[in-house]
Amino acid sequence: MDVRPAGIHHVTAIASDPQANADFYLKALGMRLVKKTVNFDAPDTYHLYYGDRAGNPGTIMTFFPWPNAPKGRLGAGQATTTSFAVPEGSLGWWQEHLASLGLETSRPVERLGEDVLSLHDPDGLVIELVATADYHETEPWDGGGIPPQHAIRGIRGITLTEHELDSTASMLSGKLGFGLAAELGDRYRFHTDDAGAGVGTVVDVIADRRARTGLVAAGTVHHVAYRAPDQPTQVEWQQSLAGDGVGVTEIRDRSYFTSIYFREPGGVLLEIATDGPGFDYDEPLLQLGRKLRLPPWLEPQRAEIERHLPELVVDEHGTAPRSAATATTEEADQ
Repeated sequence: MDVRPAGIHHVTAIASDPQANADFYLKALGMRLVKKTVNFDAPDTYHLYYGDRAGNPGTIMTFFPWPNAPKGRLGAGQATTTSFAVPEGSLGWWQEHLASLGLETSRPVERLGEDVLSLHDPDGLVIELVATADYHETEPWDGGGIPPQHAIRGIRGITLTEHELDSTASMLSGKLGFGLAAELGDRYRFHTDDAGAGVGTVVDVIADRRARTGLVAAGTVHHVAYRAPDQPTQVEWQQSLAGDGVGVTEIRDRSYFTSIYFREPGGVLLEIATDGPGFDYDEPLLQLGRKLRLPPWLEPQRAEIERHLPELVVDEHGTAPRSAATATTEEADQ
């Protein structure tokens, strides 16, 4: 079987304060909190998932927020930028919106035929808004205060920073099925040839031999996940990677998808995640993200887990949080 990528499934990063993280992605970017759970491997911290209305693959940004986490360092061997697709002509609106919240942005710049606006989240994670027509229609969340004509349509792509290009390019264009589409200085753009992917189809590689090695901590990306439509395809990925001598994990159950993990030659952690069963697996679509969800094997520890998690207050529309004194009983019970 010729295994090919079907675009990005999600990007996972590390944050510090979960409240500041939620405020930014819900209010500033207008995304939906589609799942509030915990890191299954370290359940003393949240795992927060943001996406479109239904949390469709390709729209999902997730975080492990560890309070008081040390500051990370951007550098080689990392995914150093996460880019979100917005409709063409939207960047002026986004500049005004973000400025109204006191958030600084770059001036829009043209890069490889697209207009790009850059900013940082509360932990310094580099975010880009890319005005492009190259996406399939998703279901932007209409509860976050962002007009639908400007709303984020999913993850456009990621940028990897590497000490050298060749080994990473070899895996992208060989094993992972990406093709080199454009070059601009030390930036090399790779694009999946799957026209049906819609979002998450771009990988930019910046080759910089002088870059210091990155440190994964708060404000940096932990891993990038690519899509497999189903578990048989995921198994094909696993066998294909292992057959080429790539160290790949066993299949791990993440409740909303299953996952395998491996590193590309430059050191960036990659994941292959299945499209299903999806985020409405354990709660109705209209109630996504309202309550803390735990997998069955952690449910007996719920009381202890909830005692150790910091307070996180959001409302169902992703607007500015209310104080504990004004929170509803339902929110307080979350």
